Amino acid sequence: MKLLVVEDEERIASFLGKGLAAHGYAIEWASTGAEALRLGTGQDIDLVILDLKLPDLDGLEVLAGLREQGITVPVLVLSARAHVGDRVRGLELGADDYLAKPFAFEELLARVRARLRPRPAAAAGPLRAGDIYLDVLTREATIAGRTVSLSEREFSLLRAFVGRPSQVLSRRELLAMAWGMDFDPQTNLVDVYIGYLRRKIGERVIETVRGAGYRLRIDGA
Repeated sequence: MKLLVVEDEERIASFLGKGLAAHGYAIEWASTGAEALRLGTGQDIDLVILDLKLPDLDGLEVLAGLREQGITVPVLVLSARAHVGDRVRGLELGADDYLAKPFAFEELLARVRARLRPRPAAAAGPLRAGDIYLDVLTREATIAGRTVSLSEREFSLLRAFVGRPSQVLSRRELLAMAWGMDFDPQTNLVDVYIGYLRRKIGERVIETVRGAGYRLRIDGA
């Protein structure tokens, strides 16, 4: 598998490249945002390791640019920025994981392996729960006969609820089901997207279960 390492500091890029190559990965290196956008659109890249501090573009601009071009490969963000807002912004733009600097190489390697691990294919048929109907193939949502426009992440979150109606889902479970994260980024990301969904499908449809998580109330749809 081929990884794209986007890092402007040659010493760090060399360290990452040698370490990952020793574990069987082929490595491409980009030292600028423009180069990352060019190489990241290649058909043979399986994962991007993206530093946010680049000489020409902010790493988040690179991330947004890749996603806007339809590039869906996993992106692991590396950053010395510790602020929660930066992590939320990165995840909202489509990052799959976020690792703060300094980090242990073993942890980076574990996260790379986790992101490249094949995941079970999800059912592609339509899903129903009460008055909510989701067409997984076309990613269309209908609430009580009304078509609702949802972002990709909003759709994935609602799909998690519809797949387990009336069950309480914790924030960690929702992160795993809708974002594919096997860790808690210590942000209010789930709560923010619950708010987005409530504004679109109704405030009472998703119920807060204090201290436990959230639950889809099918009788409130």
